[in-house]
Amino acid sequence: MEEKDLAIQNELSNGDIKNLIYTIRGKQVMLDSDVAALYHYQTKRINETVSRNKERFPENFCFQLTEEETEKLKMESTILNLVQANNWSQIATSSKNENSKHRGKKYVPYVFTEQGIAMLSGLLKNDIAVQVSINIMNAFVEMRKFLMINGQVFERISYIKSC
Repeated sequence: MEEKDLAIQNELSNGDIKNLIYTIRGKQVMLDSDVAALYHYQTKRINETVSRNKERFPENFCFQLTEEETEKLKMESTILNLVQANNWSQIATSSKNENSKHRGKKYVPYVFTEQGIAMLSGLLKNDIAVQVSINIMNAFVEMRKFLMINGQVFERISYIKSC
């Protein structure tokens, strides 16, 4: 492993990682492609690791999105890309060619919860995994604190919108 790779991982801020965390089905999750990019793995290798260790990844650790959830996420990611040029998500940069073997229109990504990320980090065999996992866990904790602190504000906004 090169020192440059470690430097890149250490420069990742919680803010960078928090931008990769979505709320889906009421859970905070990260896309398989974003997790793969952070760990310096190919997405298919991440998903192979999960499929080889299915007993370690129950639905509350890792689940596949529906086509509707994927479409909604693509729209959100496209908007984010306009605001933030360096969004790593492959879901927004998926191959346009439907016949392509690379993440075409029919690909439905997997997502990982905080527990799934923790489980995955124990199975990956590269030097980056430990530091990246720590950074990801810290970002999930910060997001949870943010949601708890601002939960009442969000409820009030929802109430006002429904009136």
